[in-house]
Amino acid sequence: MTNQDPTASPTFETAAMMLGTDKLRGYCLEMICADFLAGANLENEDPTVLLRSMSRFFKFLPGDQRQAFLHEVTEKAS
Repeated sequence: MTNQDPTASPTFETAAMMLGTDKLRGYCLEMICADFLAGANLENEDPTVLLRSMSRFFKFLPGDQRQAFLHEVTEKAS
């Protein structure tokens, strides 16, 4: 993939924005692949891959966003 790839560039930019702008492209690619695999495994009714993917993304949220996420998840689970 090159930087001129019209599909990959916006994808990496979005991943970098979500993960933090200091993340390397290789790390962004790892997260993109994890997200893809989580979605693909849902078709096979295996939610463990999705849970692992969500857990990895969660740790990159700033503290206030972590708390907001936990609050929302807790409210919807009740």
